[in-house]
Amino acid sequence: MFNLNYGDRRPLYIQITEKFRELILTGVMNEGDKIPSVRELAASLAINPNTIQKAYKELENSGFLLSVPAKGSFVAPVKRTADPAKIEELRRKLRSLVREMRFAGAEREVVLSEIESVYKEEKEI
Repeated sequence: MFNLNYGDRRPLYIQITEKFRELILTGVMNEGDKIPSVRELAASLAINPNTIQKAYKELENSGFLLSVPAKGSFVAPVKRTADPAKIEELRRKLRSLVREMRFAGAEREVVLSEIESVYKEEKEI
């Protein structure tokens, strides 16, 4: 499904969480898709099942996964309702990333073009 970077300083559960978020946000995984069980993913990645469980719990708490007892975990339905607190948090992150891009020398048009391309991708999904 994906590989982990064991040289990365971030904990493995964070890497797993980020990989699943990326798969969901890019449309590789869609609403209702079943994800591997904790045991399956732990075996395929050769890591402790508790690490997988922690990542899945984080994904569930942030609304990316939905756990169904005795059935497994699935990609949660897309929520299109605006959560003001979440939007504010993401706005701060976006501002920080834009500042980093400016510092790195990215032109205004490049930054705006990237934002537009994300919205175009959203329409295609």
